[in-house]
Amino acid sequence: MYMNAILHGRACSPVLLRSGAMEDTSSQKSGQNKDTLSSLTPEESPVHRTYIRLEEYEPVDLSTQDLILKKAREVCQCNIQTIITFFRHLFPVLDWLPRYNVKTQLLGDVISGLLVGIVAIPQSISYSLLANQDPIYGIYTNFFCSIIYFAMATSRHNFVGTFGVLCLMIGQSVNRHLQLAGYSDDDADSVANSTSSANGTDVCDSSCYAITVALSLSFLVGLYQILLGILQLGFVSVYLSEPLLSGFVTGSSLTIITSQMKYLLGLKISRHEGVGSFILTWVDLFRYIQNTNICDLVTSLVALAIIVPVKEINDRYKDKMKAPFPIELVVVIVATVLSHYFNFEERYNSAVCGDIPTGFRKPTLPDIKLFSSLAIDALPIAIIGFATTVSLAEIFGKKHGYAVRANQEMIAIGMCNLIPSFFYCFASSAALTKTLLKESTGTQTQVSGLVNSLVLLLVLLWIAPLFYSLQTSILGVITIVNLRGGLRKFRDTPRMWQLSKVDTVVWWTTMLASTLITTEIGLLVGVCFALLCIIFRTQRPRATLLGNVSNSEIYEDQSTYKQLSSVANIKIFRFESSLYYANKDYFKTILYQKTGVNPTLLAAKHRKVEAQANADTGKSKNFFFTRFDCLKPAKKRAEKSPADVCPPSIDMHTLIIDCGAMQFIDTVGFSALKEMHHDYKGIGVQVLLANCNPSIRHLLQKGGWAGKTDCGSQLAFHSVHDAVKFAERWYHVQQESKEKKDALLDPEDLSFQSSL
Repeated sequence: MYMNAILHGRACSPVLLRSGAMEDTSSQKSGQNKDTLSSLTPEESPVHRTYIRLEEYEPVDLSTQDLILKKAREVCQCNIQTIITFFRHLFPVLDWLPRYNVKTQLLGDVISGLLVGIVAIPQSISYSLLANQDPIYGIYTNFFCSIIYFAMATSRHNFVGTFGVLCLMIGQSVNRHLQLAGYSDDDADSVANSTSSANGTDVCDSSCYAITVALSLSFLVGLYQILLGILQLGFVSVYLSEPLLSGFVTGSSLTIITSQMKYLLGLKISRHEGVGSFILTWVDLFRYIQNTNICDLVTSLVALAIIVPVKEINDRYKDKMKAPFPIELVVVIVATVLSHYFNFEERYNSAVCGDIPTGFRKPTLPDIKLFSSLAIDALPIAIIGFATTVSLAEIFGKKHGYAVRANQEMIAIGMCNLIPSFFYCFASSAALTKTLLKESTGTQTQVSGLVNSLVLLLVLLWIAPLFYSLQTSILGVITIVNLRGGLRKFRDTPRMWQLSKVDTVVWWTTMLASTLITTEIGLLVGVCFALLCIIFRTQRPRATLLGNVSNSEIYEDQSTYKQLSSVANIKIFRFESSLYYANKDYFKTILYQKTGVNPTLLAAKHRKVEAQANADTGKSKNFFFTRFDCLKPAKKRAEKSPADVCPPSIDMHTLIIDCGAMQFIDTVGFSALKEMHHDYKGIGVQVLLANCNPSIRHLLQKGGWAGKTDCGSQLAFHSVHDAVKFAERWYHVQQESKEKKDALLDPEDLSFQSSL
């Protein structure tokens, strides 16, 4: 049983609702305006009904100045507790480290830190090659980032350090600046360590200039990310959807594999940049394939044949294994020993890492002169870096049941790029493979990051020179093998197509653009295309007519479900999008198409018939009778004159628009709604709205949807069923009123109407 109520707002637009929906926030004002009851007059409805007056909260109107002052007072409160809270938010380690449980957490952190540190050694060296840097700088990057992220992160599982996609983008930017500075391709591709100063006081070779560009780029990336975090702009990452990021990573993986192929084959070819670099690189590979270094090729194939199966076994039996087998480190050690004792560098002209210094270099400042040329390059790196970091942090935070603050994560990753830029490091972010390894090996907190830094510290102080004879082809193999996850995304596209064709198209567009154009432009193309898809889906949304489900209160799409019954002479139209300037024309077009009634054309035909009747008979027919006589198909009257012909008939007296899917209506959409209502009213069809949210109801009230005098003719209802019941009663009252007026007519008019 339903109790209907009228919601009185500031304008006289009552809103019918069910008693079961009385938990509306607008009805929660306690202690004021008790519910008042009244009954409908007989002219409005033959059924006695109860009305409930709901009163809304009065909005708190604050001026911009007052709002700014209020926020400033909250921020500028200076006391001991505020300072402590500020530092605990900025350095979350101060919050969780005092509560650290050594007995239950230390063992898992130590084991995880050792294993991740061992895996990070060869990957640090190989990703340095990808970023066009000396091997030592990749180790620097992972070392400093782990310490800073330990102090500032809210995520317990993220590993922050070298990341393949970012290294690719860094390498492209570095190579472009090397060419602009006049360094040859051979110098740009070399991985020889520089002993000259990187701050520009001494002669700077290609390696020195490359790290100068990289650390300046890292400074800008960190600055961007910190500003985004301070300004609370973490929501920017939501525009990088999962299909978009997945397509970008896959496209970047293909580009990385292409760039590493020359190391696997031992070819010395120039590194292409810009549009079409992917295709040009493969053209050069096939052009110079006769110059392949057999030693590098055999070494690469053997390394692939060993690493890939072992990593597959690690993945398949990771639940049964306490820790994955560090096959990469084993291969690096064995390959280094073989290369050293068999002298691959001199006997077979195989490319090796060369001298890797120990210890730390003196801090340096970024080159301010490079900021103007690096500002644009730093922006996509910053966005990809914080998007990857935040998404991984939220994934593992939800999995293990702890909260992650996105803006703090952005500040943390920004500091991991800003501070290490003074210590010869390049840009970094959360790394997917090492984060997964860290989580699977039982890490509990970021203490594992400190253990990881200790492992890398051993390499920096004593072990690094031992990698002198390590072939660069082995590093290329390690880089390619770690991109298997990105290539596996191809297998997911058929299922993605079944779930969402639009997301699949976004994936393919981003992947192809990132591969065939450039990574930066590919990311921009992907974002723009994804936004265009959203705009297109809201500009031409799904629109349907609803039918009743077995005489219940449920109304569903007639084109989707069977056994739905239409309501006699009532059309229920659902528009599954907000109504705004871009789709207002489509709204009217699809509405006229679905209902089969175009009020503009029908009104024109009515006027034409009236004009013809006036010309033939000298008097106008009563239009009130015409519009209700035409609700039912008129019978043919052979003996009547053309002036008595009825205008085109329509099969509805009420149009109900279900606004449940509309989040908002802008001014242009509201104007279109009022225009549509006026057109339908002109042909005798009333328009009712249902399922309007509070913001739309306020717009209807302020925009004068219900009019100033005729409060009962245009209503916004809280449910479709209420609107249907009202429309049926309204039509019944109108029919009774018409019958009373018909009784006052003379017999000729009565016989004339009966013939209709």
